[in-house]
Amino acid sequence: MNRILVFLPLLISLHVVAQTGTVRGTITTSNGNPAGFVTVRLDKFSTGAVTNATGSYTIENVPGGLHTVTASFVGYNTQTKEITSTDGQIVTVDFVLTEAEANLSEVVVSASRTKESIDEIPSSVAVIGLKTLQDNLDITTNLGSILENRVPGLAPSAGLSSNFGQTLRGRNMLVMVDGVPQSTPLRNGGMDIRALDPSVIERVEVVKGATAIYGNGAAGGLINYFTRNPKTGKFINSHTTIGTSGSLTNKANSMGGRVSQLLYGDKGKLSYVLGGVYEQTGEQKDAAGDVLPPIYGLGETDSYNAFAKIGYQLTNQHKVQATYNVYSSRQTTNYLTVNGDYKNGIKTSAKLGESQGVPQGVRGNHNLNILFTGNTGVANTSYDVSAYYQSVDNVFFYSTAFVDGGVSRVLSKKKGVRLVLNTPLKLSTADASLTYGLDAQRDITSQPLVDGRIWVPEMNMQNMAPFAQARVTFFEKLILKGGLRYEKVRISVDDYNTLPSVNVLSGAVTPSIKVKGGDLAYNPLVFNLGLRYNVSPYFSPYISFSQGFTVSDVGLALRAARVDDVAKINTKAVIVDSYEAGFVSKIGTLRFEAIGYVSESSLGSNSVFQNGSFIVVRAPERIYGLELTADAQLTKNLRAGLNYSYVEGKLDANDDRNYNGPEDEYLPGARIAPPMLTGNINYTLLPNKLNLLLQYTGIMKRNRFAKNSNNSYDYSKGPVKAYNLFSTAINYQFSQSTSLSLGIENLFNEDYYPARSQWTALNDNYIKGSGAAYRLTLHIKM
Repeated sequence: MNRILVFLPLLISLHVVAQTGTVRGTITTSNGNPAGFVTVRLDKFSTGAVTNATGSYTIENVPGGLHTVTASFVGYNTQTKEITSTDGQIVTVDFVLTEAEANLSEVVVSASRTKESIDEIPSSVAVIGLKTLQDNLDITTNLGSILENRVPGLAPSAGLSSNFGQTLRGRNMLVMVDGVPQSTPLRNGGMDIRALDPSVIERVEVVKGATAIYGNGAAGGLINYFTRNPKTGKFINSHTTIGTSGSLTNKANSMGGRVSQLLYGDKGKLSYVLGGVYEQTGEQKDAAGDVLPPIYGLGETDSYNAFAKIGYQLTNQHKVQATYNVYSSRQTTNYLTVNGDYKNGIKTSAKLGESQGVPQGVRGNHNLNILFTGNTGVANTSYDVSAYYQSVDNVFFYSTAFVDGGVSRVLSKKKGVRLVLNTPLKLSTADASLTYGLDAQRDITSQPLVDGRIWVPEMNMQNMAPFAQARVTFFEKLILKGGLRYEKVRISVDDYNTLPSVNVLSGAVTPSIKVKGGDLAYNPLVFNLGLRYNVSPYFSPYISFSQGFTVSDVGLALRAARVDDVAKINTKAVIVDSYEAGFVSKIGTLRFEAIGYVSESSLGSNSVFQNGSFIVVRAPERIYGLELTADAQLTKNLRAGLNYSYVEGKLDANDDRNYNGPEDEYLPGARIAPPMLTGNINYTLLPNKLNLLLQYTGIMKRNRFAKNSNNSYDYSKGPVKAYNLFSTAINYQFSQSTSLSLGIENLFNEDYYPARSQWTALNDNYIKGSGAAYRLTLHIKM
């Protein structure tokens, strides 16, 4: 009897094992490629697995009986199959996943450097998909204008080649192309948003609020442009556009032209995208029909973009991809700028004459990126390794701020390597993953004059940064994310002489100063932590804390030096603490999101125009704001969206940790945008034939500063008066391959000064906005 009692548990356990089976299979995408990292679950028992790089999975110890097997992955339609598990048997269940077209915009990479659903992120992310980009491209090719309508928290565009003052939540952001930095924090020239032509962009991801996941420069967040990828099984696909544009207020000399060609496809292991764009604009006119001045203008501009992306599937587990893009946009004009009178309300205008200096704009922005992706074969760990090179030459306008005048240019060359690893973790009560890696970069930036004189000396920055980011999902609803990043930054500056400058207000000359060079070192450790609880579709709250790191505009501090040693210049880095809380509600086809945030930095970096030149003021800063977003499919043929953003900020002038003292003041217009309300309506008038897009951008007033002793306003402190802009695009589909679109910017010919023209309070920047303008485009797809 005792022997029976001893062996009874063993007999029971053997019986249980005998009652279980195995489910295994392979998952591929619709084009036949293996689908790695797909989650496969048995719904009744919360048992599951994740496919490897070859798309294979195995689930063991499956109880006998009827089960539902579910395969899901972000960006693809979830699929289910019913099976019957038999004792000791192996059941094979294969899936072919199809892309979920309506949800492609919800796949996000930038927030954590790995693919995840936007509903898994405990912070605010805005995504602009391919269709939205293409619809807006029928209205304007200026990326700054496209983004302002769709990204709450982004300051309004001035419609110029420069995006200076177009901050994100009151701070500068990091702009990237496929994760490759375009911004130059060492000397921020404010021309990074227009880093490439929008025709080669597939989607834009905007992570709002300080983030250090990509490193230096993202104090306000980041904008990541992802370039085009082939999405069909055909080897040759073509999209050709031929268009013309011009002013509706004064047609004379305003006509421009644009032609673009995109070829793409995939077959077997090979995929490719090839693109070319050339555009020439005519004179740009304001609402009164007058030619807009050339300073940072986009009139009479020649632009081109060449793009190539080649991908090859080396094996089932490894892929290589090479991407190259070159972009140039330069203004060649016979007009000169005639300064207006801000105090007396006289606009800056243009007159015919021989321009001084050389054509302004992007002389060349080159991006080369080689990417390897796949699976290491260890613990189902995927890898992403890239090596990149980026160089840019931005040329500015002629300035009398230099003795004998001159034109400056920002030169920057970046070389870097990025390693990203992602390991899924099997926990008994939760799903988890760990993303980790290393970024290494060298950035050499300077700002000489075109004639060879040195304004900002060469700054050689070397940056090494290991990082780790973890995500844990409890009960499929509670998501916890956190991460660390350690920055090791060294910036070397040789001995240099400051450039003699002229006070544009008084005419006084500041002589050259010999400055001893040296090394600047930064070693911050920054971290982030966030929590999201997807209680139900009706209410998904989240909270997060994130730090951002950026070197202050070192180049601006160096060129304005009034001391004889770099060590005596305040070049300390800015560390931003960002707090955010929000929630998402989904009711039927309506998606609503509300966000509140605060960001603080114990040492800010505020550019101030003082005594006729720009200097950097270092004082603690606090910025806070609110964003509301609503989007809904109202009917089968009607979709509408509405965004509201409010941001405010103050600096602690006397560093007493009190932002409401008599010496403390609001941050100026170059940092803080006025409140904005934007909206869009997309209406299909005739299915598969006629479509209408209507967009609204409303800039509200902001008035925070008193007049100065001259009965005017100091730089960046001018009040902003409200204005309202409408734009539209109507598209008619003649056939499956041919369509014609007509876009109109500033539909009602609003006569206005952009916010930037108002808050600068400078005579040469007091420029009207563009009047009503058209863009007519023929699309041919094959």
